[in-house]
Amino acid sequence: MSLDRYKPNRPHIGVGAVIWRGDEVLLIKRGKDPGKGKWSLPGGGQELGETATQAIIREIQEETSLTVELGGVIDVVDAIIKSDDGEILYHYTLIDFAARYASGTAIADSDVDAVLWINPAELPSYDLMDKTIEIIEKSQSYLP
Repeated sequence: MSLDRYKPNRPHIGVGAVIWRGDEVLLIKRGKDPGKGKWSLPGGGQELGETATQAIIREIQEETSLTVELGGVIDVVDAIIKSDDGEILYHYTLIDFAARYASGTAIADSDVDAVLWINPAELPSYDLMDKTIEIIEKSQSYLP
């Protein structure tokens, strides 16, 4: 759905995860708006009847084919995108979890252009969604 034509009347709930494998975290390159082409954490929208925990486990599997051990909630962040005239085009409340890699090979699905295991020291050289570095830095205290 194009952001120019989508006019939300309420926030949507989204989930994301910082997935650690040793000293590296997993980034995805977004294949769709919002943030198409930027690097971000795996995640997506919560579906009706699904808990936030169920949603993030499903989204990780769908976007990356990975299985993880889920830890705690790192933070809750609001992502609000406005047009030049101040109209709200997009509003997501994002619940970010910490997770530890359990199994599988990271493979990008149709919503994701690429997946990348990266040392956090390299993050500043990537075009990241807002607050990605901050969430990753906080994540280790919430690992399982």
